[in-house]
Amino acid sequence: MALITYREAMSRALREALNEDERAFIVGEDIGPYGGTYAVTRGFFEEFGPDRIMDSPLSESGIVGMGVGAAIAGLRPIVEIMTINFTLLALDQIVNHAAKLRYMSGNQLEVPLIIRSTTGGGTQVGATHSQSLEGWFATVPGLKVVVPSTGSDALGLFRACRDEMDPVIFLEHSRLYSHKSEVSDDNFKIPLGQADVKREGGDLTIISYSAMVHVALEVADRLSKEGTEVEVIDLRTIRPWDETTVIESVEKTHKAIVVEEACKTGAFGAEIVSTIQSKAFDSLDGPVQRLAGEDVPMPYSRHIEKLSIPDAERLVTLAKSMLVS
Repeated sequence: MALITYREAMSRALREALNEDERAFIVGEDIGPYGGTYAVTRGFFEEFGPDRIMDSPLSESGIVGMGVGAAIAGLRPIVEIMTINFTLLALDQIVNHAAKLRYMSGNQLEVPLIIRSTTGGGTQVGATHSQSLEGWFATVPGLKVVVPSTGSDALGLFRACRDEMDPVIFLEHSRLYSHKSEVSDDNFKIPLGQADVKREGGDLTIISYSAMVHVALEVADRLSKEGTEVEVIDLRTIRPWDETTVIESVEKTHKAIVVEEACKTGAFGAEIVSTIQSKAFDSLDGPVQRLAGEDVPMPYSRHIEKLSIPDAERLVTLAKSMLVS
């Protein structure tokens, strides 16, 4: 087991893909000599050359369109879109083409395309660069959406994504790149749609994904010191998502909170709440609660930005209100 950063785990995942499959290549903005906006592909251009590490023009629609065409032709493209905010410029290629070509071709075409990007706020880059749009993509049949919270999970999930014959949106939270976790030297894979119980407990279930998992774990540690044991479930993927693990936990604890960074209205957490209410209603001691981002464009001001994103203090308050009710 090696203790490495999320960034190092993703570099390892990409390097494996290029070394193990000659059909794989990476295309995106500033991924070549510059080494990537988040330094994930640093050194790749020198190691693999311009035929496999391709700097692209500033055209997200063109980048994804190239990836779709290459995937149909039998290659294994890995497309990097600098942030999830810029995927909005490629929605037609992602939603109307990549996600639907297998279905519309009667299974004659496959699109083994991985679209990497970053998600989330908290880095003071303003409203148009701080969105959490993963829930949008989770509504699209034909897409798979991966949202790992640790480097170990990111590596194992990325390996599984390489086996997919349908397009995958692989989202790395921008605040997690320096986070360290233990990563096995084994060639392990994590199946898509398999949640992870990051911490076991019997008093309350907190369900989350991506960076908010770490907030949930912090709260679980704090409440444990007061005698309350919280179970923390990391979904890891939100399309598909692991209903079974969530329902089993709620049936054990009888209380649940769903935490996510996306703006609350219409966010993916509502789907989780709806599923719990319909499949585990008789096990609940009270309504499932949600903690999500504020319904505002992300402020640039550091102080106001922090108020817009769920934090441990608000989650502790919400959890305690459920435990005494």
